Amino acid sequence: MSSPARIVVGYIANDSGADALALATRIARASEAVLEVVIVLPSEARTSIVPKDAGYERFLRERSRTWLAEASAALGDDVAQSLHIRYAESFAEGLIAAAHEFDAALIVVGAARGGLLGRSRIGSVANELLHSSDVPVALAPSGSREVSPGQGVTRITAAVGTRPGADGLIEASVRLARLTHAPLRLLSLVSIDLPAGMDEELAELTSTVHADEVLLAARRSLPASVEATAVTAKGATIEAAVQSLDWHAGELVLVGSNRLATPSHLFLGSTAAKMLRELPVPMIVVPRTATPGATT
Repeated sequence: MSSPARIVVGYIANDSGADALALATRIARASEAVLEVVIVLPSEARTSIVPKDAGYERFLRERSRTWLAEASAALGDDVAQSLHIRYAESFAEGLIAAAHEFDAALIVVGAARGGLLGRSRIGSVANELLHSSDVPVALAPSGSREVSPGQGVTRITAAVGTRPGADGLIEASVRLARLTHAPLRLLSLVSIDLPAGMDEELAELTSTVHADEVLLAARRSLPASVEATAVTAKGATIEAAVQSLDWHAGELVLVGSNRLATPSHLFLGSTAAKMLRELPVPMIVVPRTATPGATT
């Protein structure tokens, strides 16, 4: 019998950390995964210029243990969990190292403070992860903590982009849909952002036909046993196309990495970044090439 998948949660005792924990809990409950709740503290290594302050480090450790205990109490007994304190030069570096340590399928982090309710605002930690991680990363929108854990995962949407060849995105989406027992939707966005003088109807027709072809290719790549709906969303901009769609409260959106990504690593592309600004549901970014752990 295979061991359960593991999800690393980048935790901090604020609203962003609570959002990350809530989203990770929903995914873990739906997929029977184990949560590895991680607080990353500044590396214990010190330069000769900055003297080591043992008292302060002891205070940080004790405070972090308290925060983790409070997080664990909030989780209850419904989800298998482990609590960890790790040290690293950066929060993102510590989370990636923890994901490797636990062979995690996914890293979950919250949005930066100051974002709109229900939307994801990329902070420094998420930005570093989205441009360096070799493990899929999920971004919890502001307010995710208000969604009931019992909501589960109600649909998986794979945003297949505008080019054929989803670089593991389809496989990742299929596996996650199976793990969470959620229906699968294939999505292609069409942005009709025209230069001056260009024929609007012709441009829209050309873009729509191309998007439909990409969707058809994605659908053909699905395993024979997998069914999926497919939708093309149009708008004057990517943001408008996203706004035109219906979204489930328990939905997850998967996107692939930009073609500029280092193989097996993440790189958030411009289209995905535009989507993220308007998505009312969590986004998971998977590595450019195979074995996207979020779905193993």
